[in-house]
Amino acid sequence: MSKPHQLERDALGRLVFIDANETRHLGVHPVRAFPITAPGAGIGIMDQAGKELYWYPDVAAIPEAELGLIEEELAAREFMPVIEKITAVSTYATPSIWDIETDRGPTRIRLKGEEDIRRIAGNTLLIADSNGMQFLIKDATELDKVSKKLLDRFR
Repeated sequence: MSKPHQLERDALGRLVFIDANETRHLGVHPVRAFPITAPGAGIGIMDQAGKELYWYPDVAAIPEAELGLIEEELAAREFMPVIEKITAVSTYATPSIWDIETDRGPTRIRLKGEEDIRRIAGNTLLIADSNGMQFLIKDATELDKVSKKLLDRFR
């Protein structure tokens, strides 16, 4: 029995999906169904037009070689620093400048409006800065007292 599909990189480093009919789809990319709330729930392989070519219902069931390629690609696409602490805000009105500490180091972001702070699920928040960069607060209740106080002024 032949393999139903295959995932590989071409000579230029692009991801290639080879379907059951042995058709090669160049420049595909993986997309998680629920990247924040359930990252292991499922991953789709999408073509350049955004059409789903293949669906993996469970990340744990993906063969190791394919999973390695998928995780490399996702790491490049899903760069989302996690906010661990809010150290200062320039003003309690928007726009405002926030000094934050993330899992990738300290930085400064500009918040355009309160609508840029979105609740994803439970106490998980997604904050978009003025450049469109996304920052994650995994659990707002786990932040330190100062961070919570600063954040509460904007929610």
